[in-house]
Amino acid sequence: MRIATWNVNSITVRLERLLSWLERSGTDVLCLQELKCGPEAFPAEPLRAAGYEAALHASGRWNGVAVLSRVGLEAVTTGLPGAPEYEGVVEPRAVGATCGGVRVWSVYVPNGREVDHPHYAYKLRWLEALRETAAAEAAGGAPFAVLGDFNVAPRDEDVWDRAAFEGATHVTAAERAALDALRETGLSEVMPRALKYDVPFTYWDYRQLCFPKNRGMRIDLVFGNAPFTAAVKDAYVDREERKGKGASDHAPVVVDLAG
Repeated sequence: MRIATWNVNSITVRLERLLSWLERSGTDVLCLQELKCGPEAFPAEPLRAAGYEAALHASGRWNGVAVLSRVGLEAVTTGLPGAPEYEGVVEPRAVGATCGGVRVWSVYVPNGREVDHPHYAYKLRWLEALRETAAAEAAGGAPFAVLGDFNVAPRDEDVWDRAAFEGATHVTAAERAALDALRETGLSEVMPRALKYDVPFTYWDYRQLCFPKNRGMRIDLVFGNAPFTAAVKDAYVDREERKGKGASDHAPVVVDLAG
């Protein structure tokens, strides 16, 4: 089974690229983030014609997540249990589903904006709610994984220049401690192998030629329980999909499972 995660940065803008990538990559289950559309604008019919069912959690212009599957879609959970509000709203940032016997969550962790911004405290509360959900679902013998845009670089080497992020979000001790707490639920990170460069970045800003200069970050992550990680045969970042006109600023992270 091939499972992937991809922040598409608008599914309507990226639809043709998405459909082409699904066909070319042979992906069975795809976790999507940053749909930037409401349910009425979600392209369910083109995806269904391509062979994919969709579990969707979206409400409008910002955020939005989905799980696409061509191997079954069961036990859908819309929204992260216990998710905190931001400015009085519970944002559409998580959706869970069981696909071909594998339980997956597609998550879009809040950005945090700045360390002294209320959005940063919201981000940490949101990650704690994710930890609680993982603790409840990861135990047992069934494969379980959380995939998505975490907006956290786990290590200093996961950003192109650590000095450039001094005092900024995505690299703080508190954010990384939240990832450590997620691991303590029994999850391990699935590390993609490096292809062209030593570190498999997953995100490059559109500005200042960041992609050609490889000024990126590794913030799109996959965490799995023991049954999931034991089945991993390969994992990589499809950097080619970041190239060309109309690309997302993120590249897909692909995980191949045995069986």
